[in-house]
Amino acid sequence: MRTWTLPLYWRVCLINGTVFLAGTLALLLLPVSVSRRTVVSEALVLTLGLAVMLVTNALLLRASLAPIDRVVRQMATVDLLEPGQRLPTGTRGPGARLVASFNAMLDRLEAERSGSDARALAAEEEERHRIARELHDEVGQQLTVVLLGLKQVQRRAPAELVEELELVRESARAGLDDVRRVARELRPGVLDDLGLHSALAALATGFSAHGGATVRRSIAPGLPALPPATELVVYRVAQEALTNAARHARATRVELTLQRLGDRVVLGVADDGRGLVADAAGAGLRGMRERARSVGGLLEIDSAPGQGTRVRLSVPVDPS
Repeated sequence: MRTWTLPLYWRVCLINGTVFLAGTLALLLLPVSVSRRTVVSEALVLTLGLAVMLVTNALLLRASLAPIDRVVRQMATVDLLEPGQRLPTGTRGPGARLVASFNAMLDRLEAERSGSDARALAAEEEERHRIARELHDEVGQQLTVVLLGLKQVQRRAPAELVEELELVRESARAGLDDVRRVARELRPGVLDDLGLHSALAALATGFSAHGGATVRRSIAPGLPALPPATELVVYRVAQEALTNAARHARATRVELTLQRLGDRVVLGVADDGRGLVADAAGAGLRGMRERARSVGGLLEIDSAPGQGTRVRLSVPVDPS
């Protein structure tokens, strides 16, 4: 059953009216009066009465209006990428109802954002899959045909052209390798075929082989199986962290760890680079946070100038 309560506007009017009524009754009932020429004692009584009225009015209004200031301050600092920021409800009254409504609004916004982020990330992964498939099936196949054709031409070409044709073949072969590497980065087939452990190992090896920092990996044995969506988030966060370490932090050594702590699996990526810089703290880090939230994970980033960057992602073993 819903209880009826006065709106905040009428509560303020009622509080002020009560204070003024109390002051009027005090003037009527108490043996005090004011002369035509106000003396010091009368001025003291009036001043004391006014102070009592102001203090009483302030104390009565504080319980109703103070929560509004807390809501205003929270609205100025709340970040939907950092879930769980709620105000204490406190006592009853319109202020408490306002705080409760504000917390309920944050619940709805976080739920809606989480759902929209999950749909956007699913669409992004689908688009990555499509582009990777087209690169592999279309561009990769065409480059393979070019390589085979150049090999046939090279066999029948004059001796003075063999060396030039070999250089062209090497360029085509390098292009084919780049296409395959990009396709693997867009859609890691090893993640679907062999699982997260092998995918992270291949990621670290490929990262070191293509001019990145030296990666030392430590993956604990016996880790529980994670849902495919969670494994993909762990892989993408590791991929983005390694990219930031080489591209932005200019790191030379990176340590990649994966272990279980309680009911969560924790991914750690720590580098010895120059720390997080402004050009790296944009869409990449926001994307990592959104991915983590889409599977109920928590992303923590610790960085200081000249002291490297540490990325820590913890995801629940049980998605429920």
